[in-house]
Amino acid sequence: MSYTLPEFLAHALALEQEAAERYLELADMMEAHRNDPVSAVFRDMHRFSLMHHEEIRKRVGDIELPQLKSWQYRWSSPPEKGGEEAFDYMLETYNALRYARENELRGMEYYSSVAAEAGDPELARLAREFANEETEHVAALDDWIARTPRPSTTWEEDPDPLPPSG
Repeated sequence: MSYTLPEFLAHALALEQEAAERYLELADMMEAHRNDPVSAVFRDMHRFSLMHHEEIRKRVGDIELPQLKSWQYRWSSPPEKGGEEAFDYMLETYNALRYARENELRGMEYYSSVAAEAGDPELARLAREFANEETEHVAALDDWIARTPRPSTTWEEDPDPLPPSG
């Protein structure tokens, strides 16, 4: 299903807004638990999402965007929203970076799919441009991940298990 330019821009703004809100929520939670290295990662991602949102807002200019309801968005969850795994207060920096990378990768794939399906050349160009920006974010996260020590456990293994109920 192809988008109109205003529909696409409305989706792009929602995607970046949702990502910014999620990253800020995660940063605040990690800070409350004194997991400062991971809080810093999520604050950086929050800042990047806000910057991208503002860039999109500037591109919108005087284009009238549709006021979409939550059920009118063409995704089951925003591509950069990610799962609940990042809400573990003991999350390590390496896994936080991987979480952020997966979000950025989903954003890149979303924009690429819009570009591939676009009937409007301007919309396709803009979607490719947004996909390229997300690709840059993925590459930056790959570089950061490569420089970050791997944890001894993964986030699937709970280092703080609940005692057995009896």
